[in-house]
Amino acid sequence: MNRRFKVWYVIALSAVLAMGGMSWWVSSVAQAASKATLDPDPQAAVIARQFSRTMPRIHLSHQPLNESLATNAVNLFLSTLDYDRTFFTADDINEFRKEAEFQAVALQKGEVAFAFRVFERFKERVRNRVQYVNTLLDRGFDLTIKESYVWKRKEAAWAADEAAWNDLWRQKVKNEYVARVVSRRLTEEERTNAVSGVAHSNVVADVTQQAPVAVLKPEGTNGLEKATEGEALPEALLSPEEFIRKRYAQYLTVLDDSDADFVLQRYFSAFSQAYDPHSEYMTPSSTEDFDIGMKLSLVGIGALLASEDGAARIERLIPGGPAERDGRLKAGDKIIAVAQGDKAPVDILHWPLYKAVRLIRGEKGTRVVLSVIPAAAISGGRVVKIDIIRDEVKLEEQEAKGDVTPVAGSNGTTNLIGVIRLPAFYADMRNRINGASEYKSSTRDVERLVIDMKAKGVQGIILDLRSNGGGSLAEAVEMTGLFLRAGPVVQVRESRGIQVLSDPDPGVLYQGPMVVLVNRQSASASEILAAALQDYGRVVVVGDSKTHGKGTVQSWQNLDERNPRLGSLKVTTHSFYRVAGGSTQLKGVVPDIIIPSVLDVIEIGEEFLPNAMGWTVVNMAQYRPVADLSPWIGGLRQASEGRRAKDSRFAAQATIIRRIKNRMDSQEISLNLEDRLALAREEKGMEKLQAEAMGEEGFAEDAPKKSKENDVVLSETERIMNDLIALSVKKERLKNAN
Repeated sequence: MNRRFKVWYVIALSAVLAMGGMSWWVSSVAQAASKATLDPDPQAAVIARQFSRTMPRIHLSHQPLNESLATNAVNLFLSTLDYDRTFFTADDINEFRKEAEFQAVALQKGEVAFAFRVFERFKERVRNRVQYVNTLLDRGFDLTIKESYVWKRKEAAWAADEAAWNDLWRQKVKNEYVARVVSRRLTEEERTNAVSGVAHSNVVADVTQQAPVAVLKPEGTNGLEKATEGEALPEALLSPEEFIRKRYAQYLTVLDDSDADFVLQRYFSAFSQAYDPHSEYMTPSSTEDFDIGMKLSLVGIGALLASEDGAARIERLIPGGPAERDGRLKAGDKIIAVAQGDKAPVDILHWPLYKAVRLIRGEKGTRVVLSVIPAAAISGGRVVKIDIIRDEVKLEEQEAKGDVTPVAGSNGTTNLIGVIRLPAFYADMRNRINGASEYKSSTRDVERLVIDMKAKGVQGIILDLRSNGGGSLAEAVEMTGLFLRAGPVVQVRESRGIQVLSDPDPGVLYQGPMVVLVNRQSASASEILAAALQDYGRVVVVGDSKTHGKGTVQSWQNLDERNPRLGSLKVTTHSFYRVAGGSTQLKGVVPDIIIPSVLDVIEIGEEFLPNAMGWTVVNMAQYRPVADLSPWIGGLRQASEGRRAKDSRFAAQATIIRRIKNRMDSQEISLNLEDRLALAREEKGMEKLQAEAMGEEGFAEDAPKKSKENDVVLSETERIMNDLIALSVKKERLKNAN
């Protein structure tokens, strides 16, 4: 999605931000006009010239920094500021685009004034719209009118004139207003439900019988207790009007408090991401934040964030981290507020990502409370609170783990099946490079687990790579070799050509039936292993419709090694290809047996990133498949589909996936209160249905934490393994008979 500004962080922060009293957002708008205009410092020219020389030279594509790339970069820069195309006008965009193609030459000359002019115009527009938001809130909204708002605006046109601009904002703010009203109504229903013990369906009936809401004017706190003078009023007690006023005023304050680095990082990163979405520029201060965040020994909740639509979006949970162990946060969820323990939450919408990360990080053992919009909740009325105790995210939490389980087959037999869960491809690189005989290695850990499983008599092994984001390339190659004789594993393209990486060990540790389990968050090294074993005919791959599709590698380096104060670049320098010749980029690895997943419908994957590098093909490596499993795949797939069709848990999951897909495909959302309430209740019902189907407790604040005892996807994969074992036994009998 072109509105994403990708800067990856591991969450682990602590900073207490005190909010002022009720007059905070009133005075901040007036103060905004007095802020000084930002100007680039002299070093910006040095950075620009060095960037324009370095980026084309070291990026894998070697694309010149020309007019076409500059035009693309300017469009990306505009999107990072105005992601839903509501602040700028069509005249603004036309003006900027006329200058876009000249910014390549400007950058080469060290000129970045254009970026600051765009940013100042953006602040002017934001200031204008904040004032208009206050006007709209003073008038109130009629929530009985049947109208809708186009909420997917990444490809929408900017407003052509002031009348269109104002009407767009009337709908935009009304959408936020009705979402807030719905959120408060649902909260009241939950409280009533908790006190009375009345079933949810009864509460719904009572609420829908209320008189229709006409024009809603500022309503104070609806009788809720106000904070004493001088205290900040908790957000839960703010009226919808006060909540929205505060949010927009805070956004304007964030912009006015931004420094030149804020602008330069976004501008140079826009040029980096015009090459591909994983390349970026980082100022010295943001580089330091990134380095801190990437150290797994730090304390936090253990998640990777990206900025999207002004919120901090969960991209991936770190295996073994507090959030992953808790189980309630999911990929695609958006964090909009953060509270420290029992303190009032701080709204982080529209914050720079590094500031949001700092607020979430904290000391080990402390409690952080996140206000989260679930990935599937497009109504905006479903905001849940998730409390997590911060803890260390340690490497040992990501170690390979395994167990052996007896699984009953359809023919009355019971098979011992080993399951190895591998969250990452890790290695102690220092000791490995230095030739130490003993060092930490994911391959060695998996080898040890397989040897133990063989000793216990397992008849099949499942390698679970779900949500494994990758890691050491060398480990992926060596681990693949545990299940193959010597041969090529992956082809790597770099500036000098294509290098084939092969399994150096001719031995085979395990030759029995094997399944690799993946999902859309299995990326990079996970895709290399799964692709190689699939190409060799060594395994059956099971999982989501595809893996992530990240077939590139990034390298970090200072923009100028002689002057680290100029910042650093993360640049794509290599790409991966299967031994069969196709890239893992974009397409990823398509499983032999697909078990539909919610991840398939919430836009997770390389194909949703702006300017993703394309899928390409190189010559096939010289390899020989060890088997042809294609004759078996159809039968295995049919048997799995038959079981799932009779399983109520998968039926519930299919219903949820279908409904979420319909939501995501819809471009519009109702601004009628009763319609919106019905939508929000349906979303809540879907969450409950999914939690019940999957043996989880959902988002309830007092719910037990994540349980792995009812992993339906793994259970079905074990049944697929049973079928595979039966086919293997039959084949062996036929072979011996002949």
